[in-house]
Amino acid sequence: MVIEKLNYIVECTTQDLIRYLIEDNQITMEEAMDIVYNSKTFEQLYDFRTHLYYESSAYVYEYLKEELNP
Repeated sequence: MVIEKLNYIVECTTQDLIRYLIEDNQITMEEAMDIVYNSKTFEQLYDFRTHLYYESSAYVYEYLKEELNP
């Protein structure tokens, strides 16, 4: 039950990240999905030991932007 809830939280955050990328970069959904799903941020989001899922979508998006623009 707990894992299901955590997966739901991560899925919601992932949807937000995709939406933010589309809005900020005028890219397609497919491009945004490719960026998110192939990022280290996504890996860390799904690694429940990092507790990144506790953070807001906006915080995680800033984390993703840092990864994309080193």
